[in-house]
Amino acid sequence: MKTVISVPLPDHPYNVVVAAQGLDHVGTWLADPGSPLVKPGQKLLVVSNPAIFKHYGDRLVASLTQAGYTVQTCLLPAGERYKTLTSIQKIYDAALAFHLERKSAMVALGGGVIGDMTGFAAATWLRGLSVVQVPTSLLAMVDASIGGKTGVNHPQGKNLIGAFHQPRLVMIDPIVLKTLPAREFRAGMAEVIKYGVIWDQDLFQALEAAPRLDQYRYVGEELLHAILTRSCQAKADVVSQDEKEAGLRAILNYGHTIGHAVESLMHYKGVNHGEAVAIGMVAAGKIATARGYWTEKEAQRQRSLIEKTGLPTEIPSQLAPEAILTLLQGDKKVEDGQVRFVMPQGLGSAFVTSDITRQDVLAALG
Repeated sequence: MKTVISVPLPDHPYNVVVAAQGLDHVGTWLADPGSPLVKPGQKLLVVSNPAIFKHYGDRLVASLTQAGYTVQTCLLPAGERYKTLTSIQKIYDAALAFHLERKSAMVALGGGVIGDMTGFAAATWLRGLSVVQVPTSLLAMVDASIGGKTGVNHPQGKNLIGAFHQPRLVMIDPIVLKTLPAREFRAGMAEVIKYGVIWDQDLFQALEAAPRLDQYRYVGEELLHAILTRSCQAKADVVSQDEKEAGLRAILNYGHTIGHAVESLMHYKGVNHGEAVAIGMVAAGKIATARGYWTEKEAQRQRSLIEKTGLPTEIPSQLAPEAILTLLQGDKKVEDGQVRFVMPQGLGSAFVTSDITRQDVLAALG
């Protein structure tokens, strides 16, 4: 199966291609004779990590070289704790050594960390190079690779350093998920559940109907294709209406406000991004119930789906709710000193509010 999803931004339109074995055709898509996204003959810097490159690097490089590109690679350590300016410097060093030019491009082969860092390096090297996203984790496929958010972490908070830089192409090959660790698959499912809550009630119901969601092998090909395409379509719908998060796009942060605080306080160890988002969604669901934005039944349906996926629902025992509140004040979503929260408004709809109090948060975290 192959599905092409358009992200129709006025200045930076691009396609998200979901296709089995698509990894072997990235070069063909880029070098499209009718309208090449990057002209053949140009230099491409592939950024990845050693584990991912060992599995898929040769196939991607072969696809690009066969299409007429000159390819060099830059391998970075895996993990959120390496999502720093030090890693960006390594990409810059590789770009300099490879003599990248303004018509060159960078290609991200990996999960969300690699995609974010490659996108940020491309946005800032020579004042902006093209970037191609080839995500290899479920989380990156349904979220991080689409929408142009790029960046790295600051010691005081997640993704505080960054830029908007849209890709020229996103190529999603579901087959690569076979080598994704089960825990990382579950982490990606947190973002999928998010889309079901804030945008696509039919997706939420399809997930509820699935017998198991905690491992790739239990999700059939048809459901997996629906998970990928419906999630990507939801992201494309929102981003095309609000590219730089002036309004609507903020709903994509559902579960992320508290989730980012949990990640930071855990120093990006012991809790991964998807697990933190799951915790944040449950907390937001509790607040929404207390405020009357949705029903106790809807909150329980969300919690049950998260539990079925094998994701956590409570903050780690070593974290104090007051510490989370303190960190929230430094979140990039703070506006006029007030933390903005995304609240569900029934299944399939959400809104942003600055009216959530300290007491609301403490009650939800308790």
